[in-house]
Amino acid sequence: MEQLELLAAWRDPLIRAGQVLLIILLAWIAQRILTRAISRLGARYSLLPQEVLQPLRGLLRWLIMGSAFMLVLERLGVSATVLWTALTGFTAVAAVAFFAIWSVLSNMFCALLIFTMGPFRIGDTVEVIDSADKPGVKGRVIAINLFYTTLQDLGEDAAGAVLQVPNSLFFQRSVRRWR
Repeated sequence: MEQLELLAAWRDPLIRAGQVLLIILLAWIAQRILTRAISRLGARYSLLPQEVLQPLRGLLRWLIMGSAFMLVLERLGVSATVLWTALTGFTAVAAVAFFAIWSVLSNMFCALLIFTMGPFRIGDTVEVIDSADKPGVKGRVIAINLFYTTLQDLGEDAAGAVLQVPNSLFFQRSVRRWR
């Protein structure tokens, strides 16, 4: 009789712990499968460069694990109303932060446009024209990342110098390109 009472007292916490472990395991499996699928699609079809695939995989991982965390909290007794209120509050703060870091996000979005539209590539010589009467920044593209495009300066007096041009500048100014 005493063993049945002990088993009955531990039954609900053990079931809840099993559910939490199952949620975590399924979330981990889902994120592994989806990130591998994105990697394989990117490698097979060359849709997006590696510089875009990595943040995409990270975003997907955070979304899945965040959802799993919310489900675990719900299983542990946190009410859905509290979760929804917290989520909308964090979303409002994120929206304010989005506007605060607009220039950084602009450079990241312009990098995505450079990767997908291909207005220039690594190895091309480009010149960002400042105005009609002034010479602009000119160099050979040696690297493109999420924030800057790195140019090897072609001037005789700047031997070995590199220029880092914000990606958004390529969409705000006229650009001259040589292949």
